[in-house]
Amino acid sequence: MRLDGKSALITGAARGIGRAFAEAYVREGATVAIGDINLEAARQTAAEIGAPAYAVHLDVSSQASIEAAIRTVEAKAGGIDILINNAALFDLAPIVEITRASYDRLFSVNVAGSLFMLQAAAKSMIAAGRGGKIINMASQAGRRGEALVGVYCASKAAIISLTQSAGLNLIQHGINVNAIAPGVVDGEHWDHVDSLFAKYEGRKPGEKKKLVGQSVPYGRMGIAADLTGMAVFLASKEAEYIVAQTYNVDGGAWMS
Repeated sequence: MRLDGKSALITGAARGIGRAFAEAYVREGATVAIGDINLEAARQTAAEIGAPAYAVHLDVSSQASIEAAIRTVEAKAGGIDILINNAALFDLAPIVEITRASYDRLFSVNVAGSLFMLQAAAKSMIAAGRGGKIINMASQAGRRGEALVGVYCASKAAIISLTQSAGLNLIQHGINVNAIAPGVVDGEHWDHVDSLFAKYEGRKPGEKKKLVGQSVPYGRMGIAADLTGMAVFLASKEAEYIVAQTYNVDGGAWMS
């Protein structure tokens, strides 16, 4: 098993992509903290995954919550070897309709949440002296602008940049920082995304989702399981010499 004996914390892991990562990590031998703002959902997910998984309340927009979550992982698992910054929010609107509240909300979670979560995990890893792996979740939206998705695109572009800076800074401590940039990934969140596009583009419900799936060169939208291989690889010993990179896992939607 590629992650045998490792301790991981995954943010936003009660459902969707985060849950898929947690399941994959447990299969590979890791102990996994299911970090989520919804503690009840995190507990249910941990129970369904099995004993190597456990729930941790985590609001990445709160510094106190971040620090408490790290202390919990240290106490339960003896430290933290792997962090996946997965928690994120989405919104869209034309530029002239973007609100400061929407901007503040997305950047508080997507950017500040990832930065200060990364910082807290890195401090713990440095103190333990055994290195570690940090994986940030970027997006193909961070590779380009989109007419209606200005704030989300900007937040994910910031994640790509943060990954580069943190990767260069932390490798001196044996901490590899890299990122995954998914394309369009199907899941319950797409009902919300589709409804927003329907509102601003005058489309029928489900139409945007169908169109974006058809536009992927692979021939379909991604699913959470498509991302787990990269998440396991970047957390494994095989990725020791990979630093500050962002990997596209998007069915060929973006080439860089």
